[in-house]
Amino acid sequence: MFENSGGTLLVYASSFTSREKRLNPISSAAEKMAKLLKMKVEVKTFRKRFTPIYVYYKEGEEEPIPIYCDSGEGSDTQKIYSALRNMMFVLSFHPKHSALQSIRKEIMRSS
Repeated sequence: MFENSGGTLLVYASSFTSREKRLNPISSAAEKMAKLLKMKVEVKTFRKRFTPIYVYYKEGEEEPIPIYCDSGEGSDTQKIYSALRNMMFVLSFHPKHSALQSIRKEIMRSS
């Protein structure tokens, strides 16, 4: 198929966030995207209270790029996955992300 892109999807949330209602659908969508693209997923929780849950794409030692933010809308896993897929597709056109360019077709086929 294709090699590991070396990228990681990072999910950042408050440790006070409802896991069942908010964090689980987002982390499930991120895991589904990471599995498709042969990436890692890291879920990081912070002891600070904040509402949004963020998903970032990180490649190598580059600065992480925000690709999704949930402010408490309560989207389902499929909608979140579609949003992640769309952002990864857009990133695949950026010259700094050549690893994503090689799997662009796979990103779009996953719909």
